[in-house]
Amino acid sequence: MVRVQKAAPAPSDEDKVLPMPPFTMGELRAAIPAHCFERPLLRSLSYLLRDLVLVSATAYASTFISLAPVSLRYVLWPLYWAVQGTLGTGLWVLAHECGHQAFSDYKAVNDGIGLVLHSALLVPYHPWRITHGSHHKNTNHMDRDHVFVPKPRSAMDEALEDSPLVALVHAFITVTVGWWLYLTTNATGQDYGRRTNHYEPSSPLFKPHQRTDVIVSDVALVAVLAGLAYWAYTTSLATVACYYFLPYMVVNFYLVTITLLQHSHLDVPHYRGDQWTFIRGALSTVDRSYGSLINNIQHNIQDSHVAHHLFSTMPHYHAIEATPHLQRKLGKYYLRDDTNFLYALYRAFRDCIFVEDPPADVLIWRQHKDLKKTKAQ
Repeated sequence: MVRVQKAAPAPSDEDKVLPMPPFTMGELRAAIPAHCFERPLLRSLSYLLRDLVLVSATAYASTFISLAPVSLRYVLWPLYWAVQGTLGTGLWVLAHECGHQAFSDYKAVNDGIGLVLHSALLVPYHPWRITHGSHHKNTNHMDRDHVFVPKPRSAMDEALEDSPLVALVHAFITVTVGWWLYLTTNATGQDYGRRTNHYEPSSPLFKPHQRTDVIVSDVALVAVLAGLAYWAYTTSLATVACYYFLPYMVVNFYLVTITLLQHSHLDVPHYRGDQWTFIRGALSTVDRSYGSLINNIQHNIQDSHVAHHLFSTMPHYHAIEATPHLQRKLGKYYLRDDTNFLYALYRAFRDCIFVEDPPADVLIWRQHKDLKKTKAQ
């Protein structure tokens, strides 16, 4: 008699995800040197001064490009845009740090510097500070997170194509206009059932007591836009595009790429309901390296992001110091992927497509093949 052995049931998504972290915030904090939680103003200002000097020197050097032979300008202008955008992202990161109150112990200083820096980069400082703070409090919660919320299976288009070209096109759209779409329409965020953006005080993103902050940010943006318009009027649109707009687009590329890749990875789950906890959400974060030079210029936001999500008021120079201590304490709960960031970006759009509908509450990324497999059954 031949016994037929039943196949083992396929593991559930919950089986593929690490169990609830066995750490408390106090235990994680104790694993880090105490001085890492200090926020010395002078040290933070030294990084701001460094960035301003580098950006100013690069801008000054770019004024000589017009003196170069025409053929060489086709190389020098794109080089300037890439370098200045990379440096400008460093300023963007410091403003982001101000929003977290990690720049110093002084809220007025933090908000003043953050407002100036982010407004100069056409970011509504206070509105983004508010929604980004909520992202940190609800990281990878399907119903409460604020950015790059995965699509559920029920929202998927049956005709969605699966090809490298489609992934590349989607990635290109996201890193070029995705930031604007997020600010103006809350694209990739939660659906509030009505108009949602980062500019209107009445937007559902904000509470009534936050409206003054939204208006202050709007006024600051109008002032910057007026300055850019005057610059274009007294020179030309081409001048503003070459010296400001194209480096600004590189900054947008970096900030979208960094944010997406920190939380979009096949090994990074999302959660619903009681399966989500603050620590579990914060650890749904991937440290990455963009190369030591870019990491340093952009204040290690890429390779110390786990520490940043656990302790967001920690300055960047202490977060990178705290990272190896956390890595030892977290063990298998610490995630890092040093895949080239451009390939990782393509891979995220190729592989991280959707998650399951409720009542599933531990959610791993599904790929195109999973959608097609289900529809064929």
